Formats: sequence, structure tokens, C-alpha cells
Amino acid sequence: MKFPDNITFLIVPGLREHSEEHWQTHLQNELPRAVCVEPLKENKLSRAARVQALNDTLAGIEGPVIIVAHSAGVMTTVHWAQQYQRPIHGALLAAPADVEEPMPEGHPTLEQLSSNGWTPIPVTPLLFPSIVAASRNDPLARFEKAQQMATAWGARLVDLGEVGHLNPASGFGPWAGAKPLLQELI
Repeated sequence: MKFPDNITFLIVPGLREHSEEHWQTHLQNELPRAVCVEPLKENKLSRAARVQALNDTLAGIEGPVIIVAHSAGVMTTVHWAQQYQRPIHGALLAAPADVEEPMPEGHPTLEQLSSNGWTPIPVTPLLFPSIVAASRNDPLARFEKAQQMATAWGARLVDLGEVGHLNPASGFGPWAGAKPLLQELI
């Protein structure tokens, strides 16, 4: 599948940040123009710091941008969209994390998420075309909640079936389904 050279794909990872095995890393290595939001050195759980890092990365990109966000990176993207008005060509919002419900052990608590600015989840329609790709057995978000988020954001919902959290722990390194969705956004 060929992608245009004039579009930059901006990778927005979740709270676990950059992982060599993650589908976003594989995708970044395969796309002609791809940039990843750099991991935070401090305030790693701060939603405001992540939104600022996304905005800073966008400031260095000229031309059309398609955002490729995963998990809490989806939340970073929708919070960013409430604050900033830069035109975005489109966004693939994969496996959005429900930061309003308790997460499995090893993830931040509701209190930690709330005190770091992650709640409430924005319900304002996005001003750019977007696709929410959601799993039916994601431990970080019920499918029904992902449907609600997609509706609120004006995004098209793609039912991925039972793919867990679409991460290495769920068996995903490369994710072949990402490229057709990006092609749709182009």
C-alpha cells in the first residue's frame, strides 16, 4: 500500500510510551513520513504535559498531518483538540482508554488519572475526520464506552472484534488493519 509523501503521520503513544514491539512503532518504520511524540522525561502522568508535547511536535511539522493515537494517546489527542485549532487531515484513534473507569492492576488509579487532568473525557466533536478502532474485549475500555466516545467525537467506529488492547500483550506487534484505515483517512 502506497502512501503520499506530503502527509506526515504523527504517532501519539499511550502512557506506556514507546515500545519497539508495538504496532505504532512498526507502522512508524513503514510509513514515508512519520514522527512520534517524544516520551516525557518528567511529569509522565500529566495530561497537560502530554498535550503540550503533542502540540510542540505538531509545531515542527509543515503540511497535512494524520494523527495515529493509541490508548491514552487517544485521550491526549482529544484533549489537545479542545485547546488548539491547527488543521488536522484526520486521526486514527485506536483502543481508546476509558480513564473514567478503574483500570487493571499495574495501571494508574482513578484518583491518579483524575488528579493529573485526564477526567472527564472530552465529548466535544472533533473538527477533523476520525476513526475510532475499538476492541470487544479491551481490558481498558468496554466496547460500549468506545461507541459512546466515537459518537461524541463524530468519529466513525470500527469494530475490531476481540483483539484485547491491541498491544504486544494482546499479541500485536504489527497490525495489518492500521494501513487500510489510514488510507481511508487520506
